[in-house]
Amino acid sequence: MGKDVIIACDFASKEQVFNFLDKFQGRKPFVKIGMELFYAEGPEIVQEIKKRGHKIFLDLKLHDIPNTVKKSMAVLSRLNVDMTNLHASGTVNMMKAALEGLTREDGTRPILIAVTQLTSTDQESMEKDLLINEPIDKVVMHYASNARLAGLDGVVCSPLEAEKVHSTCGKDFITVTPGVRFADGEIGDQKRVMTPEQAKKIGSDYIVVGRPITAAEDPVQAYERCVKEFCD
Repeated sequence: MGKDVIIACDFASKEQVFNFLDKFQGRKPFVKIGMELFYAEGPEIVQEIKKRGHKIFLDLKLHDIPNTVKKSMAVLSRLNVDMTNLHASGTVNMMKAALEGLTREDGTRPILIAVTQLTSTDQESMEKDLLINEPIDKVVMHYASNARLAGLDGVVCSPLEAEKVHSTCGKDFITVTPGVRFADGEIGDQKRVMTPEQAKKIGSDYIVVGRPITAAEDPVQAYERCVKEFCD
């Protein structure tokens, strides 16, 4: 499996996202559609971007009772996205139900990954706000192991944890890592971050990059820099 850079298209409207994607003439980067854009424009935005030839990671982070997640994943599966996700904290049974709902009658399905802990969460906030007193590294590995047990393809995790996820769950278990910033860039509200080059060295399979590309003076150049540092 080759490495890839996924651009987080966190825009509020289809006009904004299409203005952004139009800059990439001749290129069809892998894009992430999150809650903001999906809730603003609905499933049609997924279909329109897919028609343009982009791979899509639909990042809605489902978390509900197993039956609700199963039915919701069946709906998302019909959008023909390439990857989608849920929260691992929803339990193994919820993840198994999600996988069942996502799988089409012919046996095909998008890649399904689980969120372990958000990259905006650190040890202090996990203990204070979530009342989880185990070390964050141990929590992430436990959630990743649960995702593997449920049959999922991988996890969303901090790049700081990708190497250990692979050692715990296997090299074929996918790590999708947000919280990636250029060495000379701002880290924003992310607390557990790494550069594209560092993420490559520790074995991340996909990196998700938002503002360092979307807010750059030259987004295409910033994307190409990410690809060069991470994929080459």
